[in-house]
Amino acid sequence: MNNRNLFVVIILCSLVFSCGSNSDSKKKYFSIKTDNNKTKFKIGETLKATIVNTKNIKIDSVSFFLSDKSTGTSSQPVYQEKIDTERLGKHLLKAIVYYDGKKEDVYKKITFLNNIAPKLYTYKIIAEHPHDSEAFTQGLEFVGDTLYESTGKNGASTLRKTNYKTGEVLNKKEVAKEYFAEGITILNQKVFQLTWQAEEGFIYDLNSFEKTGNFAYNKSKEGWGLCNDGENIYKSDGTEKIWILDPETLAEKSYIEITTHKSVKSKFNELEWIDGKIYANTWQKDGIAIINPKNGALEAVIDMSGLREKVTQHDNLDVLNGIAYKKNSNQLFVTGKNWDKLFEIEVLKK
Repeated sequence: MNNRNLFVVIILCSLVFSCGSNSDSKKKYFSIKTDNNKTKFKIGETLKATIVNTKNIKIDSVSFFLSDKSTGTSSQPVYQEKIDTERLGKHLLKAIVYYDGKKEDVYKKITFLNNIAPKLYTYKIIAEHPHDSEAFTQGLEFVGDTLYESTGKNGASTLRKTNYKTGEVLNKKEVAKEYFAEGITILNQKVFQLTWQAEEGFIYDLNSFEKTGNFAYNKSKEGWGLCNDGENIYKSDGTEKIWILDPETLAEKSYIEITTHKSVKSKFNELEWIDGKIYANTWQKDGIAIINPKNGALEAVIDMSGLREKVTQHDNLDVLNGIAYKKNSNQLFVTGKNWDKLFEIEVLKK
């Protein structure tokens, strides 16, 4: 065997042994198993998980974490917790298993759901008002008797101040054509406006519409809807998440995930804060979801079927999108993208 062939053999052998060594180092000895391999748990149910140890290796201790929050360390390889008022939605159960001076991390994806089916409501039209059929409505919010609106599409996005009774546009700020504007909310004399996929939003002075700042998105990649509770700002991004933002920095502090008693939901668009709940349009659905902002439970749905047929039908007519609550008179208004009417409605039990 010449030197060249000998060198090739040595290299091949080293690769084989190297691969074998890496395989051993990555070998998993443990896993997490829930009762009946269940992965979805409703409020009131008990999550019970155990460490599967098929090699019967002596375990010194196990540390459990639920969505990165430590739940304690025990010599017993068992985790148990009653699902109460935690944030609903997707969670990751993690266990660090300590054994023989070593440790191994194992994971289990689980989902917490609401335990009650959403209530069903319908609506009654109280009044109709003119609305600009050229307005691709993305955000709608009252301050006193004045209605503010954000409209979308590249090259047509605006921020508007309107007379809701007549539809007259009292002030309008055009957004740079490279941006597709989305939802708005108003807090502390500032208007906050999202863009769809530019991963940034704008801040305006409420009275002058002068642009006073920008803010960047954090983990969320898109902007859909905004509302506020007087302290925090809530932001939807098309996923199952509604983000809770710091009102000063607009940083994403935390989030809720929207769930029913059956599954996690997504595509929540324009938002409105009404009496401690988040009202949300669902993209391409004739309905409004009523969401518990504390844990993400979808508590009710308003069936808005038939409303779109009551506006002028034209080629650019689009979906229901726009909820505005006039708090000083306890009135609720809705509209849609390129609708020529703004409706005052009353919510009724179905």
